[in-house]
Amino acid sequence: MTRPLLYSFRRCPYAMRARMALARAGIGYELREVLLRDKPSAMLELSAKGTVPVLQVDDLVLDESLDVMLWALKQADPDGWLQCPDAAHDLIRLCDEDFKVWLDRYKYNDREPDFTLAKARGEGERFLSTLEGQLAAEGDWLYGRLGLADVAIFPFIRQFAFVDKGWFDQSEFERLKRWLASLLESELFLKVMFKHKPWQPGQAPVLIGEAE
Repeated sequence: MTRPLLYSFRRCPYAMRARMALARAGIGYELREVLLRDKPSAMLELSAKGTVPVLQVDDLVLDESLDVMLWALKQADPDGWLQCPDAAHDLIRLCDEDFKVWLDRYKYNDREPDFTLAKARGEGERFLSTLEGQLAAEGDWLYGRLGLADVAIFPFIRQFAFVDKGWFDQSEFERLKRWLASLLESELFLKVMFKHKPWQPGQAPVLIGEAE
């Protein structure tokens, strides 16, 4: 295959997890960093959704982050992330479909007059409690070892924690705090968080990793 092309935004949690999966699979790609307030027409021609990530591989276009993760791991899965229980997929779905709603209401509470900050955080805490319980049962990672669920969920917990880091640091979620710190300090995360200037048509390609 030709080198994949990835439209991304450094701080977007969906794009983070896609980049982490691509990195772990050892897949090189051309990165096009996007300003979300000024989305390039080339990206919109590939995906009218106007969200990141968008991955193009030859004639294949993927514009859902979990699809990008699964595609990358089907190319190469050195740690067996795809060998996870159905419960891991259920937990990711709960994050994406329920927790993310309350995360947005918590982070952007000034735009959510129908929900107090305490209400939004309280609803989000229910998912944090689920993760805390899972870590109590499994150890350092959600399903025994670093895997798909950890990486797919981590960027959203990172975002939730940093809305009010003081509150999170004083919270009762001791296992979750250690889990989050481990991922924040991991080589996998740090290698996908380098800053790049927004892409402009005609510029030299920004190549990430090795071509596979």
